[in-house]
Amino acid sequence: MRRQPSGSSITLTGRGGMVVIFGIAVVGGVLGSESLLDVGLLPGVSFVIGCVLAALTTRPADLLTIAVTPPVIFFLVALITSVVDALGSGSLLRGLFVGVLTMLAAGAPWLFLGTLLVIGITIPRGLFISLRELRGRLVGRRLFEDDDYDDDPVRWDEPQT
Repeated sequence: MRRQPSGSSITLTGRGGMVVIFGIAVVGGVLGSESLLDVGLLPGVSFVIGCVLAALTTRPADLLTIAVTPPVIFFLVALITSVVDALGSGSLLRGLFVGVLTMLAAGAPWLFLGTLLVIGITIPRGLFISLRELRGRLVGRRLFEDDDYDDDPVRWDEPQT
C-alpha cells in the first residue's frame, strides 16, 4: 500500500505559483476597482489569498521563486488595474499615473502582509534548502573571469598618442 504524501495533493511549479498569485490578484483588483464594484479591500485581500495559495501549493524546489516575486506581481496588478480604471477617464496617461501611485500607496500594507506570509509559509517548507542549493551552484562561478579583462583593447595605463 502506498502512503499519501503529506501536505497538499496539488503541486505547482514556480511559474504556476506566480500565475496563481497574478490571476487571483488581477481578478480581485479589477472587480474591486472604482469602475466595477468599488470595494476597496478586495484587491488587497485577493492578493494575500493568492500569495498564501501559491506558497502552500508550490513544489519545494521552486520556493525561492515564489518568495521573491510578490512585489513584482503586485506592481503588474496595479498597472493592469489602473489601465482598466483609466480607460473610461478623459486622459489615459494621467489616469494611469494617478491610479498606479494610488494603488501602490494604498496597497503597501497588503503587499507587505502577502510577502511576509509567503516567506513565513515557505521557510518551514524548505526555503533555506533552496537558498543553500543556489549558493552551492554559484560558489565556483564568477561574473568576470580574469581572462575577460585581457580582451579589453583600451589600456588606461598606457599614454594615448
